Amino acid sequence: MERQAAKALLQPRAVIVLPTDTVYGLVARAVDKPAVERLYRLKDRVNKPGTVIAANIEQLVSLGITRRYLKAVEQYWPGPVSVIIPVSNPKLNYLTSGAYGLAIRLPDAKPLLALLKQTGPLMTTSANLPGQPVAVTIDQAKAYFHNQVDAYIDGGPLIGRRPSTIIRVVDDAIEVVRQGAMDIRTD
Repeated sequence: MERQAAKALLQPRAVIVLPTDTVYGLVARAVDKPAVERLYRLKDRVNKPGTVIAANIEQLVSLGITRRYLKAVEQYWPGPVSVIIPVSNPKLNYLTSGAYGLAIRLPDAKPLLALLKQTGPLMTTSANLPGQPVAVTIDQAKAYFHNQVDAYIDGGPLIGRRPSTIIRVVDDAIEVVRQGAMDIRTD
């Protein structure tokens, strides 16, 4: 998977579908602004950014994410928890899609980590159209995006997998934005 996905993603403006650590994702290299903008157009997203996944915190810092925000949430990684952090770097506005914060995650899946080490951080969002179920097979993803993406990487059926849990830290308290693959209780 890694070789084929890396080859496709390293092309300019590339957007592909591949199995992430949670569900099938529509992905683009986070440093490739035209690719990220293309990904958002495919998903018809405005003011609703995707999630940046990375192999490690250093990749996120290199991207322009403030290290102090990462230190406060690193106990949730690696794993299926995406944490919304504030993004104050104006150079990253294309990633936030007009929102104040950005969800980030360090996955815990060896094939995906190997890919991230080759490509750097990826912007990802679930492989589906707005209001439609998340694709759990590559054929479902193809039915959504047809020839609008550059490659499809088949990881087999992902039935039963849930998207990542999304949290945000507000005044030293955790707010669960979406329960997902990891159950987090705040009471």
